[in-house]
Amino acid sequence: MRGKTREDLDLIEMLDPIAETVGYEIVRLRLMGGAEQRRLQIMAERPLLEDGTGGDMNVEDCAKLSRAISELMDAADPIAGEYTLEVSSPGVDRPLTRLKDFETYAGLEVRIELDRVAEGRKRFKGELAGVEDDQVGLNIEGEDDVTVYFPFAWIVDAKLVLTDQLMKRGADQRAARVGAENDNDLSESEED
Repeated sequence: MRGKTREDLDLIEMLDPIAETVGYEIVRLRLMGGAEQRRLQIMAERPLLEDGTGGDMNVEDCAKLSRAISELMDAADPIAGEYTLEVSSPGVDRPLTRLKDFETYAGLEVRIELDRVAEGRKRFKGELAGVEDDQVGLNIEGEDDVTVYFPFAWIVDAKLVLTDQLMKRGADQRAARVGAENDNDLSESEED
């Protein structure tokens, strides 16, 4: 789910180490467009830490990652023709593309699409119930006490639903990051 095509997956394999070196994780990568003008779209984030910081990206973070990726892309030249590089945050109502995302966001509302029919359908909405043995648990909306588990490999698309609970979580994470940055700024000014 991090990439759709073989070319996407090859680029992820090449770019993951660069992103990690500068302190980020690639959430999703898509190379779109035709032969004339292509667009390399990368969603990334800071790793989510136990203290609640991370998990987001600001404009400076996007620029830093973009510069690092551009240097490698210019040297390796893995994409034929011209392309535009776009680096962004996954946003509050982010896609879930890695198994760890389904654990991290357990308890929040999500939409999931499968590559096959299960329980009589391919699309589901409900509350994430965590992960067990590479299977994603979902408390299906409108069905009390019904938790279904899908193999992670069956999921082709998953995205958090924008709710008040999700907005509060995002605000709390930003507040923790700003607090940590302010603490670092104070420590550095005391050293001067």
